[in-house]
Amino acid sequence: MKKLFLLLLTAFLFIGCSSDDDTIYDYVGTWSGSYEGNDKGVWNFVVDKSGKVVGTMHSDVNDENYNISGNLSETGDLTATLGLPSKGEFKGTLSPKDKNGNGNWANSLPTPPKSGTWKGQKK
Repeated sequence: MKKLFLLLLTAFLFIGCSSDDDTIYDYVGTWSGSYEGNDKGVWNFVVDKSGKVVGTMHSDVNDENYNISGNLSETGDLTATLGLPSKGEFKGTLSPKDKNGNGNWANSLPTPPKSGTWKGQKK
């Protein structure tokens, strides 16, 4: 009976302790990088333990800052609004394993509308 218990306990530990499972805590921290397209510049945001994302995108072309505000899922999918007022989007994927992220952005203000891609890493 003791051997059966140890066997079941060992099997449970191997099944329950997969290191491939990402949690929101793997993403918590500061992420930053650059963006390009109809506009170019740098971005920076912080992911908190609830998955909330807050940061800014700075345009080198217009010398203006735009707010980034949104959420990150436990699988690394980022969905955020962009702008002040919020007339754009900042979407993509973050990877905690290689600490890189990339995606697309679009902003309809200021006119004319602008869009492009972004990439960066966790600091």
